[in-house]
Amino acid sequence: MTDATLPSEPAAEEAPDYDAMTRDIADVPAVEVITTVAVHLLSAAAVNLGLDKPDSEHKDLDEARKLITALAGLVTASATEISSFHAAPLRDGLKSLQLAFREASLVPDEPGQGPGEKFTGPVFG
Repeated sequence: MTDATLPSEPAAEEAPDYDAMTRDIADVPAVEVITTVAVHLLSAAAVNLGLDKPDSEHKDLDEARKLITALAGLVTASATEISSFHAAPLRDGLKSLQLAFREASLVPDEPGQGPGEKFTGPVFG
């Protein structure tokens, strides 16, 4: 291979300023961090419940239970800090996951014993 075929390194003055492009975590509002983490937990739990697509073959209720419980703890603990505007949709999503878990279980948990119900109280349809 000749030098003509090798990719050239950009000059130092042409290199992008990655520090300027990266968002400093200190600049991110707490409500944004909390809701982002909650959405990730919600999404991961939905996938583990097999809700990601019709006839999903992926179902891991043990993993879903852990994720739902973590989500319930986060939503319950942070609800007063992030306001009802942000907490209400997270609570709705959490309740939907808890009900979906109950439906997916071959042997449903007793009311109050399902994933996250130690934080939210019993969940009924």
